[in-house]
Amino acid sequence: MKARRHSVNKIAVVALGGNAITREFEEGDIHQQFANTRRALVGVAELLERGYRLAISHGNGPQIGNALIRVEASRHLVPPVPLGVLVADLEGGMGYMIEQSLQNKLHLRGIRREVVTLLAQVIVDKDDSSILNPSKFVGPFYRQEEVETLVRERGYSIKEDSGRGFRRVVSSPIPQRIVEAAIIKELVHSGVVVITVGGGGIPVYIEADGRLEGVDAVVDKDRASAILAHEIGADELFILTAVDRVALNFATSAEQPLDRLTVQEARGYLREGQFPRGSMGPKIEAAIDFLERGGKRVVISSVERMAEAVLGKTGTEILK
Repeated sequence: MKARRHSVNKIAVVALGGNAITREFEEGDIHQQFANTRRALVGVAELLERGYRLAISHGNGPQIGNALIRVEASRHLVPPVPLGVLVADLEGGMGYMIEQSLQNKLHLRGIRREVVTLLAQVIVDKDDSSILNPSKFVGPFYRQEEVETLVRERGYSIKEDSGRGFRRVVSSPIPQRIVEAAIIKELVHSGVVVITVGGGGIPVYIEADGRLEGVDAVVDKDRASAILAHEIGADELFILTAVDRVALNFATSAEQPLDRLTVQEARGYLREGQFPRGSMGPKIEAAIDFLERGGKRVVISSVERMAEAVLGKTGTEILK
């Protein structure tokens, strides 16, 4: 067994962004997804080599879109699969890719750690306002003349997506807690690397008699990862995305990358509109939520430079 360079014994959650497995402008076939997954896990292996105990979550945006296209294309041959079940399917399938890729990477480094994928159900409020007003775009684009039929025959909610066409919108309720949190915590604290809460987890609500019931919705992966981090007693949360650092005035001539933020500063910039809801906003909100619940540190950085972010050489650190 390879000796660890450090033995920090910290608990952390690593939230892999959707670009970690399917890159923009790629076809996204399974060979590309495996190759991207292997690259995305370099920083994770670095954390494990330093003695961290980890849970790993991941996005599923491109994959859930492809799954919905398959459902649409085959509904005349086989019964359609509801969105909540598709999320569960992908949590297992993508978990397999991450699990095997990490097992191989650890084997080559001589690090002996057990790795397991665990499906997670995430409790949401069945009366969440987003359920009444869905706004999360998913799946294929439709022509305007198709919209009326889709709404009438399939019960879809459809909106125009930034002038590019019409797409189905689904609800994205706020996650409240993870059903399987206790067993995830037990495994992580014992040293097992747990891949879980994939795509934000499978959204469910609690019936009046205590039974769980699925919801046709998607949960924001970063918000769910913050809940997971709190519930397993994590010290740190790593949110990996497409940019090296959080920035003010992003994508303008006045862009200002940030090395460090306090919760108070982050809240102020949110109020100013620096972090839009469709991009960095949910990540900053997740970071604030985790730190205010007792977390010690959040690092937001790119998938490619996570190993450097672990060492403090890049990324944005958010502290209480």
